[in-house]
Amino acid sequence: MASSQPTIVLASGSPRRRELLKRLGLPFVVKPPAVEEERWPGEDPPATARRLAGLKARAAAGEWVVAADTIVELNGLVLGKPRDTGENLEYLRLLSGRTHLVHTGLAVTGPDGGEETVSTTRVTFRELADWEMQAYAASGEGLDKAGGYGIQEKGMALVAGIEGDFFTVMGLPVSALWTGLGKLGYPLAEVWRA
Repeated sequence: MASSQPTIVLASGSPRRRELLKRLGLPFVVKPPAVEEERWPGEDPPATARRLAGLKARAAAGEWVVAADTIVELNGLVLGKPRDTGENLEYLRLLSGRTHLVHTGLAVTGPDGGEETVSTTRVTFRELADWEMQAYAASGEGLDKAGGYGIQEKGMALVAGIEGDFFTVMGLPVSALWTGLGKLGYPLAEVWRA
């Protein structure tokens, strides 16, 4: 890659976020910060996602930093990363046949400032058979994902539809990322010329 492309610090251990940055052609290194991901009492889920993304970005060292945080919300109930397959199964039962919200907070920082935003997408699950929920939970695929499923993997079969940005559900609102980098002066034109 050309030297005019600064390396971005991805303040996340998420393989999905790494994959998306790679697909865009952005040079990056992975440095997940040690940040306590907790929701403040009374804080609404979109605000939590945005705050945690900003906290992660500030905790990471680098001239250019990208951080994100994804929260799944079902009627005010926050479904984080399931602790085990039993909790994953419980999440799937809650989501079956219902619409939920996926909020992904995004923080982008550059040498002269930063941008923070949150993107929200509505996701509707179809009615799931009990065997499907049990098999999916047992697969372990949902254990490292907010809400206990991955829309870009086997979990795609659970989803009847979405309203909004697909990449928000994957954990990184790509359009907002690209726009944020551009506003902060990142040399985006060079990325696709490389």
